[in-house]
Amino acid sequence: MVEAMQQRAQKGTSLKSFNSVIMKFPKIDESLRNCRTIFQQFDEDSNGEIDQEELKHCFQKLDISFTDEEIKDLFEACDIYEHMGMKFNEFIVFLCLVYLLNDPLVSEARKRMGLGNLEPTFETLVDSFVFLDKNKDGYVSKNEVIEAINETTAGERSSGRIGVKRFEEMDWDKNGTVTFKEFLFAFTRWVGIDDNEDEDDEE
Repeated sequence: MVEAMQQRAQKGTSLKSFNSVIMKFPKIDESLRNCRTIFQQFDEDSNGEIDQEELKHCFQKLDISFTDEEIKDLFEACDIYEHMGMKFNEFIVFLCLVYLLNDPLVSEARKRMGLGNLEPTFETLVDSFVFLDKNKDGYVSKNEVIEAINETTAGERSSGRIGVKRFEEMDWDKNGTVTFKEFLFAFTRWVGIDDNEDEDDEE
């Protein structure tokens, strides 16, 4: 995933400021809610998670020939909690990963999964990460986030604090850098989509 982001970073981004990222939140929010329908189709036992068997069934339905090993690799790339099931926000990471794989087989599968209309959303998410990744190394550092927010707020005193807070929200493993996967998890929270919705639905 890091390599994919490094390659994508070379193309640059059309985004000019952190505000232009925020302006796209409502559209992204709507698109990601559509992903929930796809998630529910894959989640055969309706337990709120997709396991490797369910993913395999889904691929079989779509005539995608991934080996068990490849499915396992995809799972490991998405499953930040290191348990056996993929929750909804992890599923969004999975879809984005599928989007980044420029494989003819995968692009056909994207159409069959109904992801064609989600591609602009994934492109915006990738664009947003590339905008933050100033040195194009496939990771976002605290300084890069502060720099991006400073550009937007024209050096207001609070911008440094905001940058640090945003960075901490993204840096899940607290190792000082943010991967695209961590960025996506934070983004689903920022636009108001995470697993809490399921709990609300059940009440």
